[in-house]
Amino acid sequence: MDRRKFIKNSALASSLLFVPSFVKAFESTTTEGFGYKRLVIVQLAGGNDGLNTIIPHNNDIYFNSRPRLAITKDIIKLNDNLGFHPSLGPLRSLFDNGELSIINNVGYPNPVRSHFRSMDIWQTASSSDEYLQSGWLGRYLDKYGKKPYNAIEMDEQLSLAMKGERFNGIATDNYKVLYKTAKDPFFKSVLNHYNDAHLSEHNLGYLYQTMIEAKSSAKYIYETTKIKSSQQDYPQNKFAKQLKNVAQFINSDLDTKVFYTSLGGFDTHANQQNKQAKLLKQYAESVLAFVKDLKQNQRFEDTLILTFSEFGRRVKQNAANGTDHGAANNIFVIGKNLKQSGFYNNLASLSDLDKNGDLKYEIDFRTIYATILNHWLKADDTTILNNSFTKLNFI
Repeated sequence: MDRRKFIKNSALASSLLFVPSFVKAFESTTTEGFGYKRLVIVQLAGGNDGLNTIIPHNNDIYFNSRPRLAITKDIIKLNDNLGFHPSLGPLRSLFDNGELSIINNVGYPNPVRSHFRSMDIWQTASSSDEYLQSGWLGRYLDKYGKKPYNAIEMDEQLSLAMKGERFNGIATDNYKVLYKTAKDPFFKSVLNHYNDAHLSEHNLGYLYQTMIEAKSSAKYIYETTKIKSSQQDYPQNKFAKQLKNVAQFINSDLDTKVFYTSLGGFDTHANQQNKQAKLLKQYAESVLAFVKDLKQNQRFEDTLILTFSEFGRRVKQNAANGTDHGAANNIFVIGKNLKQSGFYNNLASLSDLDKNGDLKYEIDFRTIYATILNHWLKADDTTILNNSFTKLNFI
């Protein structure tokens, strides 16, 4: 495989391309903010309908706003006002055990209803009128990372969230394929020629150094992970496979602090009920299997799981038995010894909506990031988020 073909087609290369200050990025890292705790991100892509996820089962406005879409049967009531969608039954045990915190009304000022723009805002931790080229987790890696495998996304392509200004994570949906790709003869050629005098940081030197790190990372991930296989049964779907691989990485003590996973399909403009029910079932069953896996290997206590979607949906259903893009939404935080489990706050008023008919946001999503960075990862959240945000009390 020649260099041009490799650079064009290899997900390994595309996930590891650094700017020319690559070497300096490694030299400037520290060990502070890079302890033993791990963060797992779950992105529900497309804008999950939060009102049919956490259901206000005692609110007439909810039922009147959604005459054909409101959930009326088999609601899993968690208190007098709110309950789970029936498909979230597997998470009931986490709720009852104090291992789930549900934060309602999460959003940001001047919300954007474009999937791509709103996702960029969530992934970069920017304001709605601010455009950043680096992600909040990428900037965490800039400051504290040591190797590309310190952050892994379970996909072929790396999200903006995982791209720093000087340092990226690594993307792979199959670590065994990653390892086989890294064994390609091209990498051997890179190793043989890297020390050639004519190579420098100003031409291909930094790229070649990146490839060397890629080969090293792939070897490390493969050889460390193959030692311990998961014994937990997982559902047969792509999202569950992502979490199973993450569990295997964690249980193998891979030196990775951030994992990024995603489940897509939540853009439910039409015929929402069956689509969302199926997706939430995949999510809940897969997450429960993941938590059980971590518990069996004594890793759950040191792992925090954050689930988010780029925006919620409108309160009123549309004419196609679906919902259109909205604003504020709920997020889930799963972990051991949460300081505030259950419902962190009440659902926003359904009678006092914003001008577009959306729930008003109460909690800026960046306060959640700041809390996780500061309280969980012991990192300098102000530097990473380019601003100071109030910390919450859920971890």
